Amino acid sequence: MSADEKLLTLNLKIWRQKDAKDKGEMVDYTLEGVSTDSSFLEMLDQLNEKLVSENQEPVVFDHDCREGICGMCSLMINGQAHGPEKATTTCQLHMRSFNDGDTIVIEPWRAKAFPVIKDLMVDRTSFDQVMQAGGFVNVNTGNAQDANEILIPKENADLAMDAAACIGCGACVASCPNASGMLFVSAKISQLALLPQGKLEAEQRVQNMVNKMDELGFGNCTNHAECEASCPKDINISNIARMNKEFIASAVASKK
Repeated sequence: MSADEKLLTLNLKIWRQKDAKDKGEMVDYTLEGVSTDSSFLEMLDQLNEKLVSENQEPVVFDHDCREGICGMCSLMINGQAHGPEKATTTCQLHMRSFNDGDTIVIEPWRAKAFPVIKDLMVDRTSFDQVMQAGGFVNVNTGNAQDANEILIPKENADLAMDAAACIGCGACVASCPNASGMLFVSAKISQLALLPQGKLEAEQRVQNMVNKMDELGFGNCTNHAECEASCPKDINISNIARMNKEFIASAVASKK
């Protein structure tokens, strides 16, 4: 045990749901001996080990890299996407952010486009469908071009990289009162719209991706900015303005 490590006793209120058709309910658990050095997902691992030892069904939740890269760890923690720390995924959240005796409410993403599969796991294939609709570029195969052959202004390169940092976790959708997917979609559109390689399909891309987003049941943006506040990668809502500009430009161009 490190000098700063403490052991916590926590009261957990966790959403349990057998499948998409089940009504679901909150279930109370008490977990003792939680190290403040452990991550939030390690705390859930500890709970599941306890449940299995008691012949109870473990809590189902999404996880993969546990390094803040993949975006799988999609949890609402005390009403906040990924928990109380800014620009932090659930797997990067440590139990030192909580106090002994705390009650922690853990829920899945809540959105029509993200139906619950089981417990805390939701189906986010709607994001994949949006990407399939236009989140790609067509390029000639063969030898790679020289690094300096395509000149890109530094500002555009930086903005494109910032947008590309989106990990598609869905926190923006879960935090938005309208369950809007605009921050995610605009980030994916921006990272291509800002670069020369993305210009060829630009007009059709924005139309296809926005239309697919609407088709899948995501809500509209009404500028609450909860998406930006909850994003673990600090994606800026200026991308939504860029997407709207691209959409209007493509609509005008298609009528010519």
